[in-house]
Amino acid sequence: MTGPRESTPAAKSTRPSGPGRTRGSRRRPPGRGVPLPLLVPAVLGLAFLLVPLLALLLRAPWSDLPAQLGSPEVWQALRLSLVCATAATALSLLLGVPLAWLLARTDFPGRGLVRALVTLPLVLPPVVGGVALLLALGRNGVVGQWLDSWFGITLPFSTAGVVVAETFVAMPFLVISVEGTLRAADPRFEEAAATLGASRFTAFRRVTLPLILPGVAAGAVLAWARALGEFGATITFAGNFPGRTQTMPLAVYLALQSDPAAAIALSLVLLAVSVAVLAALRDRWMRTV
Repeated sequence: MTGPRESTPAAKSTRPSGPGRTRGSRRRPPGRGVPLPLLVPAVLGLAFLLVPLLALLLRAPWSDLPAQLGSPEVWQALRLSLVCATAATALSLLLGVPLAWLLARTDFPGRGLVRALVTLPLVLPPVVGGVALLLALGRNGVVGQWLDSWFGITLPFSTAGVVVAETFVAMPFLVISVEGTLRAADPRFEEAAATLGASRFTAFRRVTLPLILPGVAAGAVLAWARALGEFGATITFAGNFPGRTQTMPLAVYLALQSDPAAAIALSLVLLAVSVAVLAALRDRWMRTV
């Protein structure tokens, strides 16, 4: 007689690891429910973020919304916001993509300091950014005085000033996104192009840029959304002149003092734009893992 049959490792590996478990699925860590000390603050944090948005939707004047959004002032501010945000995004692409490539692909003294300075507008109060722009590009500014005397260009309190202010606060979002994509891209493709005789710029234009195009698109969307919602630097550097520098956030601030219903209607427009931005980026940053 033979003894009890021992299970071999091969036999163990053929056993199903669980009911309904499919090949390649990840095993979730075992748990006995969410601990109360974690659940309570998590729910409070979620409520803190969602309740103001729900209040905006609940208190919105839905019956008067078409009339509120149909006024010429609203369309004027909306058109100016869209034009300036698009121009700021184009300027950010023109300057930010080469800057991101410089930070990701080259090594030079003080690169860490340059990267910190590039990301500084992300944490700098927008009003401080507007003051800095005035001191740099104002009529008596460090650079602005030469622009005024040599070329007759005056940026403050103009539509071009709105574009400059929005670019100042929005371009770091693009640079960070593109730099991260460049660091994740395999540099061997560029090296292979160089061995075939391509210059470094040709390799970037024909090889690297198509590879990082999704990151560039995501950064451009973020920069556009940030430019569209810019307030502090714009009102400080460009002012609040209807038809010339009054963008949607400035119109919301002005309407809140005299017509709260119009302010809510304008806020709903900006909220819809923000939701559209999140929907555009869902494949990049909102995947379920």
